[in-house]
Amino acid sequence: MNQPVTLPIDINGIHELLPHRYPFLLIDRVVEFEHGKRVLAYKNVTGNEHFFQGHFPDRPVMPGVLVIESLAQAGGVLSQLTHGGSLTGRLSYLVKVDNAKFSRMVVPGDRLDLEVEIRREIRNMTLYCGVARVGGEQVACADILCAEVRS
Repeated sequence: MNQPVTLPIDINGIHELLPHRYPFLLIDRVVEFEHGKRVLAYKNVTGNEHFFQGHFPDRPVMPGVLVIESLAQAGGVLSQLTHGGSLTGRLSYLVKVDNAKFSRMVVPGDRLDLEVEIRREIRNMTLYCGVARVGGEQVACADILCAEVRS
């Protein structure tokens, strides 16, 4: 039976769903959830992000791999909410990224919207399709495969 999910889910609720912590937690809020289907979360990108110190100090750009990681984390939230939300004894690892495309840079001041759908679940693996947007404009997309393992 599906338990109701109260939205939005803030950072404290996200801490209950994902093992990631600062500086590697890349989701600030979950605003939409469809059980077993999709999630919409976002990250507020600020000039204080640790990665801007080196990428690039005079023209800060969020690294594309971190945009993909943000999508993967949103996928993790989707799976956790779909399967009851307990981290006990389980971790999810990124296995494969396909069809990644980057169409615009993400810079300080952007709100990175992360929409992720479950495409397929097979045993302990989940294939997600993710799209990242800023101001409604697509900035990146990818198909992401994650595997859940016992910790």
